[in-house]
Amino acid sequence: MPAPINAASTARAHSPGSGGSYRPALTLLASLFFMWGFITVINNTLLPHLRSVFELDYTQTTLIESVWFIAYFVASIPSAKLIERIGYQKSIVIGLVVMAAGALLMVPAARIPSYGLVLTALFIIASGITLLQVAANPYVAVIGPPETGSSRLNLVQAFNSLGTTLAPLFAGYLILGRSKGGTAEAGVTLTAAERYADAQSVILPYLIVAAVLILLAVVIARFPLPAIGQATQRVSREDRRSLSLWKHRNLVWGVPAIFIYLIAEIGVANLFINFVSQPDIANITHEQASRYLALLWGGMMVGRFAGSLIMQKIPADKVLAAFAIGAFVVMLLATFTTGPAAMWFLILVGLFHSIMFPTIFTLGIKGLGPLTEEGSGLLIMAIAGGALVVVQGWLADTIGLQMSFLLTAACELYILFYALWGSKPTHALPDQQVV
Repeated sequence: MPAPINAASTARAHSPGSGGSYRPALTLLASLFFMWGFITVINNTLLPHLRSVFELDYTQTTLIESVWFIAYFVASIPSAKLIERIGYQKSIVIGLVVMAAGALLMVPAARIPSYGLVLTALFIIASGITLLQVAANPYVAVIGPPETGSSRLNLVQAFNSLGTTLAPLFAGYLILGRSKGGTAEAGVTLTAAERYADAQSVILPYLIVAAVLILLAVVIARFPLPAIGQATQRVSREDRRSLSLWKHRNLVWGVPAIFIYLIAEIGVANLFINFVSQPDIANITHEQASRYLALLWGGMMVGRFAGSLIMQKIPADKVLAAFAIGAFVVMLLATFTTGPAAMWFLILVGLFHSIMFPTIFTLGIKGLGPLTEEGSGLLIMAIAGGALVVVQGWLADTIGLQMSFLLTAACELYILFYALWGSKPTHALPDQQVV
């Protein structure tokens, strides 16, 4: 991100037709947040499906999601360099096209079927999403008044949660609802022919996803997005020489906060269907469980809309602390209770997780000034923490699926620490704003 800019450079940062307002751009960007949330959460229904098709244990199943999040680690820095070279708008279009290519690769992966090709396709999709994340999150954070950055990012992240809410219904119907493994009772063993037939059920949903991504890429390519970084790029590079990211406590502790939060969020979402399907929890099929997963993500959507309003009155760090305490309590209840109550406690954690990522992100880049771009890249790279969901998969195989959620509870405690102490800025530089 650029350093603080004056009125003249602000005017140059807007393309004709923007009307001097960030709202049209923010509205369009909300569609990006929706789509990458939608595609990411298709994985939550895809994982139990692939576990059945390829006869995977929990460690192998969560390894699929780990590959997804390794892409964030691999692709974040190249994404930041690409944005610097060609700008935000072209980078967003490229990200959408890369995602579409990965979605199309799922077609041959299903026809073979091939576990390795599935992993490759998901890695490509996640790399495209990484490019969108590196571009869109800091863009939203600085495109309006700095004091409402957390509120604004929570608002567009609420549309991300709308996508995550609808995705389990979409994938539950088109993948689990059209497969033998998705409609069978827990513990049923499928024949080789049934597993092969089940593999084909992913083709239609990924073709639909690819078509929508290509359409969105065309729309964004033709939309006059404000160019927020190019007008002052030279000034930013000069300023950076005398500044250090590591003097900013809120960023230094914020990077592990994002990393650890992703372990919590992804662990809950990916193991949800397998957990609630167990006879001693809700005793339902995977297809039915996908509908309850939609409630978990729906809670995140409600929490983000509410958080956007709350943070206009209450400081973001205090709101984050309260939500971290709530998440810790409900995770303990989900771990040590049984029956449908345990399922509902796990659903409730979605409400408390809702504001965590966007709030940690905006607290992490607060006061970075011309270092905002580099800081944003590090925070997005920390999304790779989701790759460590394989640790929870290993715990589920070792000590039991339900007890593995103690790892999630421990993650909530770090978020509480960050809210209370780690998020306090040190050596803060002047806030940036593009209006």
